[in-house]
Amino acid sequence: MQQHSHKIRVRYAECDRMGFVHHSIYALYFEEARTEILRAKGISYKDLEDDGIIMPVRSMSLNFHKAGKYDDLLTIEVQIVGQPEIRCKFEYKTINQHGELLNTGETELFFVRKHDLRPIKLPEKYKQYMQTR
Repeated sequence: MQQHSHKIRVRYAECDRMGFVHHSIYALYFEEARTEILRAKGISYKDLEDDGIIMPVRSMSLNFHKAGKYDDLLTIEVQIVGQPEIRCKFEYKTINQHGELLNTGETELFFVRKHDLRPIKLPEKYKQYMQTR
């Protein structure tokens, strides 16, 4: 499995009154990391959309171990799991600047034709980019 690391600095507005990164913000962090792993593999989400393919989220899970805080420099490690066909699964780890594991998570997305919202198999022209071996 190919892994990609994406750095994110926690902004003040992303924290709750306790001073922790609000749990909902990790969905945004994961989306950013997911976009960047595709880019690192040579394909952009924009390329997919321009070809009429979108990737809705089917499921998301998140397990917390420690809290992220304002101004932490987080590393989101993301990897594609398995060989994408109709669905594509991503796994994530969030680690702070001290090397502490903050959370683990996963998302499952699926490929859909934008014009009629019907699920499709990943077109051959993109499979080479999404290979995990």
